[in-house]
Amino acid sequence: MKKIVALLLAAMMMVAAFASCGNTDKAAGGSDDASTNTGAKFSVDVADFGEESGASLKVWGPDNYVKLLKKQCDAFVKMFPDQKIKINVVAQGEDTAATNMLSDADAAADVFGFASDQLSRLVNAGVIAPVATKYAEDITATNLKAAVSASTLPNPDTNEDTLYAFPETGNGYYLVYDKTVVSDKEAGSLEAILAACKKAGKKFIMDAGTGYYGCIFAFTGGLEINGLEEDGLTQKFNDFDSKKVVATLKAFSTLMHEYKDTFTSLDVANVSSGFVSSKKKASTCGAGIDGNWNATADADALGENFGATKLPTIKVDGEEQQMISMYGYKMIGVNNGSKYPRTSQILAYYLSSEDCQQQRCDELGWSPTNNTVIESDSAKNNVAISALVAQSEHSVPQVNVSSTFWDPMGNVGNKLIAADTNPKKYDFDKLLKDTISNIKDE
Repeated sequence: MKKIVALLLAAMMMVAAFASCGNTDKAAGGSDDASTNTGAKFSVDVADFGEESGASLKVWGPDNYVKLLKKQCDAFVKMFPDQKIKINVVAQGEDTAATNMLSDADAAADVFGFASDQLSRLVNAGVIAPVATKYAEDITATNLKAAVSASTLPNPDTNEDTLYAFPETGNGYYLVYDKTVVSDKEAGSLEAILAACKKAGKKFIMDAGTGYYGCIFAFTGGLEINGLEEDGLTQKFNDFDSKKVVATLKAFSTLMHEYKDTFTSLDVANVSSGFVSSKKKASTCGAGIDGNWNATADADALGENFGATKLPTIKVDGEEQQMISMYGYKMIGVNNGSKYPRTSQILAYYLSSEDCQQQRCDELGWSPTNNTVIESDSAKNNVAISALVAQSEHSVPQVNVSSTFWDPMGNVGNKLIAADTNPKKYDFDKLLKDTISNIKDE
């Protein structure tokens, strides 16, 4: 199975060399002598703004980032007082950013966050601007190679590889657990986790009916997405052993029904809220599958009892099989139709900088892509970030994903857990074939 581990872990083990970025004028955020940009601090030529004084920008970011994003945008405005920049930060989920950009690019944000699987749609539609060459050089030199690769696609006009987005953070999910319910040893096995949660009267929560998580069931059996067909729309898959995938689907469904009062399919937000306890109300969640964007909420709810690690194994025909996830990146894009393209590029460059990534790491627990921040104590000592990196070794890259992929994969999870599904009699082979067909033919 293709994995991003080789690129990711290699970059995690060393700090990449930084690139020169030919600044000759006095710059903001750096020293007066701004002939080079080491990537340590945000630094640009004031001349890069051109004639865009008085720019008014709209910026999209997810709910849990809005407060910090506003603070970062305010800091950016103060760096360039003569530019008289105004920024309006609006909450917008990264999972639907591309859909909203495509529906009305003129009314959309100038600068927006989005998930890596949406890049091909944005590029093919011509609504995302390539990263300016000067900034692209620095982004390439100072960020994980895998993140840069995921942000790069052939230009539809020239067919040359082009950096289209500014990497912002690693994006994935892992196991989180209450250490008073599930021990560190038990956290390695799905069967042991479910047994421990049942014994404690707690739930194991994952959003099985959403394709982003539901793909785990087929991926664990060896199915893997493999880019898009030449039409740029139709999903391709690897050559997989259908018998292994079917056996894995059956194993998951069997466990779900064996622990029908414990294995619960709920929106991912219910994991962190389920960990919360008080004198009047006990917690309801013992363990679950959650994303790094909720790391702070999980840690705050559990305190010293917060546990996080890679996804567990599951027994398939008597053999331990590692659960396989999807792993991608959150990126920052610039609207190709922005009235202020230069200011938008500079803001996106700033939001992806070392300083902003360090702030997101420290305050939100987001996994950095900047090589220097990766080496910081706050990243190395963060349990959730370590769990995300560990799970990335057992993942399928979240790039070039067809928009038709998600609903059929979510349907798989719904079928596996459905009360009327009898794992001993259910036709999992037909479910797999129908899923592949629906993804390709929708």
